[in-house]
Amino acid sequence: MFTAELLAALDVADGVEGDSERRHLVVELFEAEARSLVRLARIFTDDKNAAEDLVQEAFIRLYRSAHRIEHRARSAAYLRSIVLNLARDHNRRGLLSLRHLQPAELPDDPDRPDEAVVQTESQAEVIDALLTLSLRQRECLVLRFYFDLSASEIASTLGISSNSVKTHCRRGLSSMRALLEPA
Repeated sequence: MFTAELLAALDVADGVEGDSERRHLVVELFEAEARSLVRLARIFTDDKNAAEDLVQEAFIRLYRSAHRIEHRARSAAYLRSIVLNLARDHNRRGLLSLRHLQPAELPDDPDRPDEAVVQTESQAEVIDALLTLSLRQRECLVLRFYFDLSASEIASTLGISSNSVKTHCRRGLSSMRALLEPA
């Protein structure tokens, strides 16, 4: 996924060359957030190509609705929200069900961290435990511990209250602890 490809997709999405302020916002966010968004989408789809497609679609949707964003600082949270919704839709359509996921294979090139979702057996166990959680708990925990977002940033991304984020994290961690701790 390259900036040039994104700009071409934005031109197609707009039908004509879009205004420079929207393009600047999208390119700036793309450069800052694209890699982490692909990793986020990949956690929920376990397919790199699908994850890249979802992220590109998210940027196109952001571009189309950028005029409605009142606070530019919330653009990244809005973008994460779009990616999560697209990943949910992707899975809901039956393209890939997280309930029937096969364990991710180790990448051929361990020097490429963006290719490595699962690198060790213990990480595979953690991902298996994550997959047993409700979708909301999984989202909260991934955003909190994998992306190091605060409760308020997660709340903004998911459109829920900070207290709900804390509750989902607490319950999800409790469930994972029960699954992962030795008897």
